[in-house]
Amino acid sequence: MTIEPDADGVCIKVRVVARARKTELAGMRDDELLVRLNAPPVDGAANEELVSFLAALLGVPRRSVIIVAGARSRHKRVRVAAINVATAEAFLRPA
Repeated sequence: MTIEPDADGVCIKVRVVARARKTELAGMRDDELLVRLNAPPVDGAANEELVSFLAALLGVPRRSVIIVAGARSRHKRVRVAAINVATAEAFLRPA
């Protein structure tokens, strides 16, 4: 899994599958965290759901999760502030 330390938290490589049956972690694909989202990729709905889902999963405020690259792509880089690599791995590894 690609979780890299950042100046104020971590960056996570994420691959998104929109319009899934339910929002969930679905393991790994090509060294990216695979996240299935119930929302469609229209008007930023999938991005909003991804941010909300990761914030709830990692136990951080929603404002701490920012998509820094790939807002219009399936392949995204997400920055999560106020968390370290070990904590992020602990929450995301069981997926």
